[in-house]
Amino acid sequence: MRLGSAWLWMLLFLLCSRKPVGLELGHATITNHQGLLCPNCTHLTLKVEFSTAMVEHEYIVAFKGYFTAKARSKFISSALKNSDVVDWKIIPRDNPASDYPSDFEVVQIKEAHRDGLLTLQDHPHIKRVTPQRKVFRTLKFTNSADEVVPCNDTRWTQKWQSSRPLRRTSLSLGSGFWHATGRHSSRRLLRAIPRQVAQTLQADVLWQMGYTGAGVKVAVFDTGLGEKHPHFKNVKERTNWTNEKTLDDGLGHGTFVAGVIASMRECQGFAPDSELHIFRVFTNNQVSYTSWFLDAFNYAILKKIDVLNLSIGGPDFMDHPFVDKVWELTANKVIMVSAIGNDGPLYGTLNNPADQMDVIGVGGIDFEDNIARFSSRGMTTWELPGGYGRVKPDIVTYGSGVRGSGIKGGCRSLSGTSVASPVVAGAVTLLASTVQNRELINPASMKQALIASARRLPGVNMFEQGHGKLDLLKAYQILNSYRPQASLSPSYIDLTECPYMWPYCSQPIYYGGMPTIVNVTILNGMGVTGRIVDKPIWQPYLPQNGDSIEVAVSYSHMLWPWSGYLAVSITVAKKAALWEGIAQGHVMVVVASPAENDSETGAEQTSTVKLPVKVKIIPTPPRSKRVLWDQYHNLRYPPGYFPRDNLRMKNDPLDWNGDHIHTNFRDMYQHLRSMGYFVEVLGAPITCFDASQYGTLLMVDSEEEYFPEEIIKLRRDIDNGLSLIVFSDWYNTSVMRKVKFYDENTRQWWMPDTGGANIPALNDLISVWGMAFSDGLYEGDFSMANHDMYYASGCSIAKFPQDGIVIAQTLKDQGLEVLKQETTVVDNVPILGLYQTPSEGGGRIALYGDSNCIDDSHRQKDCFWLLDSLLQYTSHSVMPPSLSHSENRQRPPTVSEHPLPERLEGNHLYRYSKVLEAHLGDPKPRPLPACPHLSWAKPQPLNETAPSNLWKHQKLLSIDLDKVALPNFRQNRPQVRPLSPGESGAWDIPGGIMPGRYNQDVGQTIPVFAFLGAMVVLAFFVVQITKSKSKPKRRKPRVKRPQCLQQPHPPKTPSV
Repeated sequence: MRLGSAWLWMLLFLLCSRKPVGLELGHATITNHQGLLCPNCTHLTLKVEFSTAMVEHEYIVAFKGYFTAKARSKFISSALKNSDVVDWKIIPRDNPASDYPSDFEVVQIKEAHRDGLLTLQDHPHIKRVTPQRKVFRTLKFTNSADEVVPCNDTRWTQKWQSSRPLRRTSLSLGSGFWHATGRHSSRRLLRAIPRQVAQTLQADVLWQMGYTGAGVKVAVFDTGLGEKHPHFKNVKERTNWTNEKTLDDGLGHGTFVAGVIASMRECQGFAPDSELHIFRVFTNNQVSYTSWFLDAFNYAILKKIDVLNLSIGGPDFMDHPFVDKVWELTANKVIMVSAIGNDGPLYGTLNNPADQMDVIGVGGIDFEDNIARFSSRGMTTWELPGGYGRVKPDIVTYGSGVRGSGIKGGCRSLSGTSVASPVVAGAVTLLASTVQNRELINPASMKQALIASARRLPGVNMFEQGHGKLDLLKAYQILNSYRPQASLSPSYIDLTECPYMWPYCSQPIYYGGMPTIVNVTILNGMGVTGRIVDKPIWQPYLPQNGDSIEVAVSYSHMLWPWSGYLAVSITVAKKAALWEGIAQGHVMVVVASPAENDSETGAEQTSTVKLPVKVKIIPTPPRSKRVLWDQYHNLRYPPGYFPRDNLRMKNDPLDWNGDHIHTNFRDMYQHLRSMGYFVEVLGAPITCFDASQYGTLLMVDSEEEYFPEEIIKLRRDIDNGLSLIVFSDWYNTSVMRKVKFYDENTRQWWMPDTGGANIPALNDLISVWGMAFSDGLYEGDFSMANHDMYYASGCSIAKFPQDGIVIAQTLKDQGLEVLKQETTVVDNVPILGLYQTPSEGGGRIALYGDSNCIDDSHRQKDCFWLLDSLLQYTSHSVMPPSLSHSENRQRPPTVSEHPLPERLEGNHLYRYSKVLEAHLGDPKPRPLPACPHLSWAKPQPLNETAPSNLWKHQKLLSIDLDKVALPNFRQNRPQVRPLSPGESGAWDIPGGIMPGRYNQDVGQTIPVFAFLGAMVVLAFFVVQITKSKSKPKRRKPRVKRPQCLQQPHPPKTPSV
């Protein structure tokens, strides 16, 4: 017995004394050992921050074509010849693209001559002149003491900042990013076991079929790669686009991304035999320039790159040189894969270029198929305010705890959508190598295959998951029976399907409501250019009441590159005003593209696609239940500088989420729906809606000016029974000057174009009732009607009718704190006002000085209860006793301590305003635009039954997944082969393929564990022999033998 115990103690000692192999990073070690927690080691979080700044006196001159260096110089010289610009020169660019024609030049102009820049832009061969940008990226390893994580679980957060700095630090991945999106709690055990992502997605199945990425050129735009890294065997070219004389990776990020795509051992990538083209576009000081990217993009086109991974992004979809070059890349059949952003869980936080139609935008999930908290959500905001955003991301895949190559070897784990991006890039590279006819592969056909094969995640809407989780094998099946065609994303419209079709499914449609707009993306796999033949056709199903709805369609007149839009507006016909039920039909679209390799001039290939439509119709709700959200008067970044509503958020000072009920006001919208209200969106001037249909007009955080005609109409509407609720924000010219910034486009110091809201414009709107907001700026905690509240950078009420109700609170003067760093408490600050207009049957008005309590962006304490109370007052004429009898009620102010705010002198709001136009002196209103007019499609009814289930697995035309069966083979382990001199000790087979799921240290651990396993078996027999010898001899037992079977089994060793 003692001998057996000694054996067991010796085995335990051997197991515990084995030292894990680690990768040193700074002063900390990231271990490569999987499955074990390290409570005493340093836990690291890798944070990635982006920022940009102006390069003084340098401009990017973009041409309308590719020209030699000599021709470009002549164009610039001739353009500046007759200008006042004398001191200028072309900045030399010494990189691999220097010997080829280019479409841009970097020019240094010492004088700040705006006329000279305009002269350049007037040249017939020059397309645009923009400032040169300097891009900073910061990789930081910080201690994370908030929770115990595996040593090798280095997590990656990304924060984009420009000279108008963006993105929130409060959403770092250090706290709750492992938490699910409502379906599960955090899984700490899973976090302790990072996965081999390629095998998890079953890439080994394609490997054993002989597909390894061979012949596919994949580009990694990042920090470079070391020359003799043991994980890569087919690095075709390394190029340096920086001003440093090195090709190596001094940071490790580029190595990680390249490893996820093409590592051949340890933490294996998807396509180890692909041609890796490494573009070093960041220095070791983590600096880059726009011109470096543009040159590198041009070189990628020259080298005929097939797949390009771009792990940077930002919200500025109006960065013209960058966006234009991305379009040019994809037009040249480069499949671009880009991260959708790490700004979740807030909606409306998509990053560019991943939000472009021609780019594959990738979101992140964890290994239990939960949407990662950090993953940005849709919709796109390009189309606001008049339209509606597109579905993004396109697809999601693993982005939490993904393993990739270390800078010198070994593996580490990172998290973020910029980790999910190379996962898809690697999968795309592998898939491209499986297609014999490579001419079929283009950005559209690859995206079609990915989204058609994606596996939808349950309980998650389309603005979180796109089309679903990457399914590598089904995508392989589709690609290998693919023929060029057009398709739609989403492929159907079902306003009854929840939660996937949120927000469309959250509210039925009815007669008299604002049209429901669904923005569908057309993907054209037939060619880079295309067109829609004639017009889309609306065909209602008569047996399914299709004639109860009306449809209008607007669309791209040219599909380029590879894509276009199809905006479908749906409304209820007058005949169904009192009807309730389901209506169905479909929109038929014919897409044509020039035929390739066809001798006949003008020949086209066509593809016909159907867009099924299914809606739920209800009788028109009563006026008191209908709320109209004013979207038209909300402005956001880009293009102008519109500051955040909460000045405490210094790391996130821009208002860039769209201010839409389905983006950063999503929770408010969900709450109103749960309370039985129907919320519609006004994307046109106030003159364009029938006020008799609505109980309340809701204006929140408005930055836009108002047409004089709007002010007149709103007064008339309120006199006739419409009510108004205004949630305002701060506006103080002194504070606005304090938060000025250096603008990248005009090279000038700029103040914000408005404050948190445009208070002078709001005061013009409500002045007819004797109301006004002040330029005071307040914050603080308080209690109202037994609810805890927080006032975040709000204003006060300066004037209010004497027969109204005003509630005041004690708050801090934040304006004084910003300007003089002094803290002062102010009593009796009027923040809420309620007023019944005197006209017979007139509406009611409610004013509140802060919108942060209903805004998801930085809300600390919600005030949805207050919104409920205000709607009870405005829509139902019910005064809440908690407000009318409040102890904080005071006499309405007539003269404010603060003067009424004036518009900031010299502001540039007219540049971005839909209302103002430039004028000598002060900007003046434009002519009132005509209200949007939809051209309703003439129906072509079908007397046939509609399909019962619109969502079946999307089948592209002529594709039958059953015809492309995967082989049925056994998962054989690789054979051992001798190691070459200098080769790492990882298990491998010829060709770099390692099927199955192995630990990165498998080459070192298998001999050790084989020995330990033999020792365990030997110890077991020794213990059994010892037991048998120590037992006293007995007479023949009666029934004792079954007792051996009753002994408990030894615990099973958990597999990793």
